[in-house]
Amino acid sequence: MKYYFFILFLVLAISSCSTSEDYAPKPRGYFRIEFPKKSYQLFTNQTPYSFEYPKYAKMYLDSANGNQPNWYNLTFPQFNARLHISYYPINSKQEFDKLVEDSRKLAFKHTVKATGIDEGLIKIPENKVYGIFYTIEGNTASSSQFLLTDSTKHFLRASLYFNEKPKEDSIQPIIKFIKTDIDRMIKTLKWSNN
Repeated sequence: MKYYFFILFLVLAISSCSTSEDYAPKPRGYFRIEFPKKSYQLFTNQTPYSFEYPKYAKMYLDSANGNQPNWYNLTFPQFNARLHISYYPINSKQEFDKLVEDSRKLAFKHTVKATGIDEGLIKIPENKVYGIFYTIEGNTASSSQFLLTDSTKHFLRASLYFNEKPKEDSIQPIIKFIKTDIDRMIKTLKWSNN
């Protein structure tokens, strides 16, 4: 009986070592993502701001508890993503400073899971649009956040969220695709009372 186990072990050992083919691991595959063609439309809806947004996205009034006038959600149904847009009128320097600080805190709240947070300045003087774009890297709930203001009357803040467990490597192509739309939104933003 002992000899049978020894012979079985010996046969398995020899057969596992003598392969005629070279082994190469297969690369990891991902689902193919079909991106729609870029085309844009103007959003105004009697708000204190207007901008262009993609035709394949849907804009609707934020109906969550605590929402305020001129708060909207821009959804990307095919990517299960949503851009939350919050608008605040500025009434004082203290209020403006608090809004900027709150936006910074909300962006840096993701430092627990973020591998990096980059801040980019936004300056479009011809439209009186200034702000900060936060690119948040890593498996965080939000990958992009930004604030836009004219520094005197208007303040707009937005955050991109996916309705999925964050896995940066698998959603990176979608983030890049949507970031192009966000850039278009920022470049076409205009305040209505300027």
